[in-house]
Amino acid sequence: MSVADLNSLFERHCTDVGIAFEQVDDSTFIATLKGEQKLAITVAFKIGTYALAVNIFVMRKPDENVGLVHRYLLETNLKIFGLSYAVNHLGDIYLTGRLPLTLNEEDLDRLFGAVLRYADESFNKLVELGFESAIRREWAWRESRGESLENLQAFAHLITE
Repeated sequence: MSVADLNSLFERHCTDVGIAFEQVDDSTFIATLKGEQKLAITVAFKIGTYALAVNIFVMRKPDENVGLVHRYLLETNLKIFGLSYAVNHLGDIYLTGRLPLTLNEEDLDRLFGAVLRYADESFNKLVELGFESAIRREWAWRESRGESLENLQAFAHLITE
């Protein structure tokens, strides 16, 4: 499949299913998916000579429980279609993939589904594992000042335990 064919596939698919996207250059697309836990998921697609590279930033390096976070990532890697969790030299967490250039519409749909599932559905669990102490401190600080706890409600179970 040519670069032009893949560009056409991306444009058509994103337009058809309502995914915001921009074409950065002849071989790079950036798509933004709307999640429920991670509100915006930015996906970078780079068409190479032999493969399509996919990169998604998930979250920064965890402050604590790094071993548990990495174990969770590795166990989850066993289930993912076309992607895997990776950690960069700073410890930040990404979903990455290298796929053949023979993608079709169904493959692209499955790929976007995997991105949503694993970047979004795992997000609160990863945040909870990697930042539990920070969440507890933030909750206490907001409570002491009468600030809104609305965007921390997903972690309320940590406070009542």
